[in-house]
Amino acid sequence: MSLETILSSIDSFIWGPPLLILLSGTGLYLTLRLGFLQIRHLPRAFAYMFKKEEGNHQRGDVSAFQALCTALSATIGTGNIVGVATAIQAGGPGAMFWMWLVALLGMSTKYAECLLAVKYRVRDKNGFMAGGPMYYIERGLGIKWLAKLFAVFGVLVAFFGIGTFPQINAITHAMNYTFSVPVTISAAIITILVAAIILGGVKRIAAVSSYIVPFMAVLYVTTSLIILLINADKVPSALALIIESAFNPEAALGGALGFTVMKAIQSGVARGIFSNESGLGSAPIAAAAAHTKEPVRQGLISMTGTFLDTIIVCSMTGLVLVITGAWQSSDMAGAAVTNYAFSQGLGTNIGATIVTIGLLFFAFTTILGWCYYGERCFVYLVGIKGIKLYRTAFIILVACGAFIKLDLIWILADIVNGLMAFPNLIALIGLRKVIVSETKDYFMRLKISNYNLDDNEEQMANS
Repeated sequence: MSLETILSSIDSFIWGPPLLILLSGTGLYLTLRLGFLQIRHLPRAFAYMFKKEEGNHQRGDVSAFQALCTALSATIGTGNIVGVATAIQAGGPGAMFWMWLVALLGMSTKYAECLLAVKYRVRDKNGFMAGGPMYYIERGLGIKWLAKLFAVFGVLVAFFGIGTFPQINAITHAMNYTFSVPVTISAAIITILVAAIILGGVKRIAAVSSYIVPFMAVLYVTTSLIILLINADKVPSALALIIESAFNPEAALGGALGFTVMKAIQSGVARGIFSNESGLGSAPIAAAAAHTKEPVRQGLISMTGTFLDTIIVCSMTGLVLVITGAWQSSDMAGAAVTNYAFSQGLGTNIGATIVTIGLLFFAFTTILGWCYYGERCFVYLVGIKGIKLYRTAFIILVACGAFIKLDLIWILADIVNGLMAFPNLIALIGLRKVIVSETKDYFMRLKISNYNLDDNEEQMANS
């Protein structure tokens, strides 16, 4: 048996019913238990992104917005451009529906894990905030071996999953496809830039991400909206095809394409989690560095990342792929499919250029974000003395990622992603009472605070 066949079997086992049920079940439980918090408090969450928290007792290394951008830098990447294309090619347009569903449930999961990250964070020996699943598993659940297992999987994802191979491979091959830049040249330049930034630590990563991520997200979404407006007459039928093929792909797609409901679910959930990382336990590592004293407040801010990543950015890619029919191209894969879709949508090569530039910046910031995640996991395992070793190994792997086969990259990434999710989801279930208690306490205090404020205003008006 070939290595790819063996890894495919492992991938199918990991992303089989147990993990799908655990992911969706945890998200569904938290959604119901928190009273659809991700819908009711989404406006408040967006308001908190730009509103400075009151009080002078905040702990943290970066602002709440920079912490969100660091998390977004790790999530808005190849999953939004390449991952959506591979999901729809593998599972049909119905995979997009399952990406939406897992994102909606995942918002509550992201809220919960980032709340716990702030509640159980500590300072390391260098004075930086350290938090994430390994800390709330150890300090909240009291299961140190499970915390270490998560940290090991986190390092593996940073080294061999989302953090390096898919990103650098997508950048270099997109640059070669669109601008005819040799893969070796692109790989060398990206490696040098990554090294220059990550050696500056979390503050430099957060600063770079807070500029690049919002700008490129707006540019990419705007371009997608222009294509959808040009093809407005095709959007209703595209949405209908996505929904119908999610439940009955044979009827929706002609029955001869080999798509099944299970394949649509697997592709949609796996690529959705790859893209927004809800349940993986990665975003809490960034959330723990935020200047805040309120775990719930940071949890609300962090959950907007899933909304922006999947409900907004991934939807743009998916709709463009479906209305242009590019997803049916059997002779193309990865970024080339999305490039083709945007070129068809705009009727010009400008579309492919914007996709390539977007992919370049999205994937680049994902590398930076995941370097930080992996570093925090590595520090948890071996202490701050291992930082230089970790960064050196990470830079070497970035340099190698451009030369590995695309199919093998995605299979390997899916495997380590799934392994990372298990300990984190177990922790969320085990700490569910803490999550609910913290949430109730925060909103009760907020209600009392607003009541007192209104009462004081009324007294001042009467005096």
